[in-house]
Amino acid sequence: MIDLRSDTVTTPDEAMREAAATAEVGDDVYGEDPTVNELERRAAEAVGTEAALYVPTGTMGNQVAARTHAERGQEALVERESHVYKWELGGFAQLSGLQVRTLDGGDRGVPTPEQVREGYVEEDLHRPGTGLLSLENTHNSKGGVAIAPEKIDAAAEAAHDLGVPVHLDGARLFNAATALDVPAARIVEPVDSVMFCLSKGLGAPVGSMLAGSEAFVERARRNRKLFGGGMRQAGVIAGPGLEALDNVDRLADDHENARLLAEGLDAVDGLSVQPPETNIVLVDVAGAGTDAEEFLSFCETEGVLGSAFGETTVRFCTHLDVDRGDVEAAVERVGAAL
Repeated sequence: MIDLRSDTVTTPDEAMREAAATAEVGDDVYGEDPTVNELERRAAEAVGTEAALYVPTGTMGNQVAARTHAERGQEALVERESHVYKWELGGFAQLSGLQVRTLDGGDRGVPTPEQVREGYVEEDLHRPGTGLLSLENTHNSKGGVAIAPEKIDAAAEAAHDLGVPVHLDGARLFNAATALDVPAARIVEPVDSVMFCLSKGLGAPVGSMLAGSEAFVERARRNRKLFGGGMRQAGVIAGPGLEALDNVDRLADDHENARLLAEGLDAVDGLSVQPPETNIVLVDVAGAGTDAEEFLSFCETEGVLGSAFGETTVRFCTHLDVDRGDVEAAVERVGAAL
């Protein structure tokens, strides 16, 4: 089976398993796990922030950020196709008591400065005001597009001019940095916090990082505990996370494999494929006279897994457990399925 459902399906390699087995550990809630401490130090260094916090999942990282930045009842400005809005169970409302105001970020999923200013609500006797702007890079629902730093700069500047903090959901931040050929720290530069996953393209079995200023991380650590993310001898999972940070350079391989997969599938009669910018390939199957669920069932029969991303849209995602041979085989199998 060639599993292209997500880059979260990767399995830890031998180096990661060895790191887990030999990690020095301590109670992380007391700040005594040396492996977690080293992971947080290196993660902050990788994105150019003062500090970082290890969290079990990317969703928790985003939710902790929202709780840390904003006050209950305030509004959060989010892109209408963003992960924090579509795929996190209404967490901003449930966990932080925030109201969500959505902005249409267009084809690339990033709001303009004008949209930020129009969406902003000033606090007064009757209204709680805007407390957060949340951005995303790469943008998952838009097909893993890599947002140019200047677009992030402009939206963040508009928010800051209004006194609103900015969080970046950078689950695949290093994919964006690789595609744009810029340091991750450059993308993160204008925002107040960023979350990035170790368990996607970087290949760790579990974990994400929430990074920002020392003051922000200190407050976020308390909210992590509130949300149930205070871990104990977490070095056994932080060790593989340290190994994952060394996998940034190989993300270009995933992008190349995604390009080859897209070209191969686009040549199949009835399929229309959006050229990928990173490791996500979106396929429109309407021309094949089928829908996403039926198409995926045919593909599974032939030994290829993908995920539905709309009524007639399917997502395939390349990752470190998929090589060029797997991509070529997947194209042949999808053709056979149709």
